Amino acid sequence: MLYKLVLLGANGVGKICLNHFSETYDPTIEDSYRKQVVIDDHPCILEVLPIKGEYNTLRDQWIRDGQGFLLVYSISERSTFERIEHFWDQIARVKGTVDNVPIMLVGNKCDKITEREVSREEGMNMARRLNCEFIESSVLMCVNVERAFYTVVRMIRTNRDKKENNENEVIIKPDPTILLQKKKDLFFKLLS
Repeated sequence: MLYKLVLLGANGVGKICLNHFSETYDPTIEDSYRKQVVIDDHPCILEVLPIKGEYNTLRDQWIRDGQGFLLVYSISERSTFERIEHFWDQIARVKGTVDNVPIMLVGNKCDKITEREVSREEGMNMARRLNCEFIESSVLMCVNVERAFYTVVRMIRTNRDKKENNENEVIIKPDPTILLQKKKDLFFKLLS
């Protein structure tokens, strides 16, 4: 199964560095990359698109096609954190809603402890406000990079399963003639 994941964030937050997740990505010749993985015993292909540039003209199309999103900021640059709601708003505008849209807030570069400008609590509060998942990661230290991607895939699966269950749900309405007969039977039983 193919999963289309989109990385959004200000310039310099490490979207391209998160591509360390894929050994075959070459940012000079590719805009996206694919990686085969197994998540919860299910093989899948992740197509990851790190949107480069703050004002990319194809952004709306990539958001429209995306199934899951990673909103990335650098914990060592407050200005990148302050841009997150802008990207969240873009997803809401293009998708029409963010309800049931798998979104993960990623505080990248958590290895820069002494340069931290955004606390973990601020990240968690932002995630609660945006109603999305939250994780801090570090490509340099190999912390939570894989976990961030896998969590979004699990969210996509959960949404897909709910949708399939709702579509397969059969609502059985009782036959009105049977209900009428039961009411008559009850009425005569009460009279006797």
